Amino acid sequence: MAQNNMYNLVTLIKRLEAATTRLEDIASSTIELPHAVPALSNAVTSPPDQSATPLPSASTSGTPAVSTPAPQENLPESVEEFDNFISQSVDKYVKASDKIGGLVAEQASKVLDGFKQQRRFLLISTKAKKPDISVSADMSVYQELLKPINEALVAVGNIKESNRGSPVFTQLSAVAEGIMVLAWVTVDNKPFKHVEESLGSAQFFGNRVLSEHKDKNPEQIEWINSFHQIFRDLTEYVKQYFPNGIPWNSQGQSAADIAKTISASGAAASPAPPAPPAAGGAPPPPPPPGPPPVLQIKEETSSKADSGLGAVFGEINKGSDVTKGLRKVDKSQMTHKNPSLRAGSTVSDSDASIRGKSAPGKKPKPESMRVKKSPKMELDGNKWTIENYEKHPEPIEIEVSMSQSVLISKCSHTTIILKGKANAVTIENTQRLSLVVDSLVSTVDVVKSSNFALQVLGQLPTIMLDQLDGAQVYLSKDSISTRIFSSKSSSINVNVLSGDEGDYMEIPLPYQICSQYDAEKDEMVNEIVEHAG
Repeated sequence: MAQNNMYNLVTLIKRLEAATTRLEDIASSTIELPHAVPALSNAVTSPPDQSATPLPSASTSGTPAVSTPAPQENLPESVEEFDNFISQSVDKYVKASDKIGGLVAEQASKVLDGFKQQRRFLLISTKAKKPDISVSADMSVYQELLKPINEALVAVGNIKESNRGSPVFTQLSAVAEGIMVLAWVTVDNKPFKHVEESLGSAQFFGNRVLSEHKDKNPEQIEWINSFHQIFRDLTEYVKQYFPNGIPWNSQGQSAADIAKTISASGAAASPAPPAPPAAGGAPPPPPPPGPPPVLQIKEETSSKADSGLGAVFGEINKGSDVTKGLRKVDKSQMTHKNPSLRAGSTVSDSDASIRGKSAPGKKPKPESMRVKKSPKMELDGNKWTIENYEKHPEPIEIEVSMSQSVLISKCSHTTIILKGKANAVTIENTQRLSLVVDSLVSTVDVVKSSNFALQVLGQLPTIMLDQLDGAQVYLSKDSISTRIFSSKSSSINVNVLSGDEGDYMEIPLPYQICSQYDAEKDEMVNEIVEHAG
């Protein structure tokens, strides 16, 4: 048995010596053999018995010794699982984005950068103490740690904002709304809830992608589902490893020192790159062909005669010859010299065209006879448009954000509920419209409406009412200081909460003003005429 082992060892040493000789030949040769050295290096294996006779080193035969890479540091389990999350969930979304290409793929690369920078942040937190944000120096360090994540977040949003006219704007909006999920690392109490809320934001536009491409484009369906799956997988990951926020390392070094160390090492700051292909494997595919050459289309000159303004200026440039084409009107055709022509309306159509008179225009149809347009509710950029709803059976609910404004036009007997905090609301030409808002940044502006009702649940700085016939405004305790401007309006009542029981008290707004000139003061004195409710 010992002889067999010795025979195997001698055979193995001979093979290694042959491989070493081959390496020396390659080093001294002037012919380049691509991929030859990796193939040979993969063929060399270590002997099974580490206590056997040491192998001859390459340095003794004239070739430089091959340095052995240092063993990689063992990563914490939370970081290893985050690497798995990136390589599975995020990578699946990136691959689906690459199939679509264009702006979608470009935005996906920024999303991947954001998660890679988040991975670096998590690795630092396992080795460093948590910065004390009450101290200005530590606050600056904490902001520097979050800066790469924030840059990726801003880059995703900029791609959406810079391509509002793109056919994939809905897809870009879904990703831009959901990218705020990267902020979960800053949440101390149950950060998985922030991930779930971010999924809801992404689904607002993501569901539109599902409805638009259902049974039409499976690639789009696969893409949006892979993006939504990122949030579900991340929720489970955060619940398991960071249910109460990132704990940091109380026994670790300062975050600034750890950040410098990880940035200098490089390898620990990002997941390891994929292994090179094995010996004998297929060569990498050739790069994709470049875009086709752009064809230069030359404009052809038209052989047609000039028309329109060109013809007019051409006639003007004739100078005195411009009147040569006019015909002389006979005295018998002049109505100012022949009263009988005016009385009998005997002027022919051709003569009327010479005089330049046109038929009177049609009077506009009354509102009741106009063709009713179909209801419309759409978001164009940051502006919601809701119009032509009449006697809608159910309340219309819309999720709004601070950057969005709302226009409501030509709606009657309809209730609209705005959830969230919008920028501003404009209402025009409505009848018996009821509006419920949570909060607004600026104003509710109502013009040319009747029997209007408004209920404010949160805060509202200003209400502007112009040409209203009947309005009921209900203010909450948070909006009790709302300023109301009214003009050319009547029968406006403001309802405010009073007492401990929370009952509404109705206060009518004045709509009549008595004006009288005061000779002693030399000015016009205006007095509000009070009206009891």
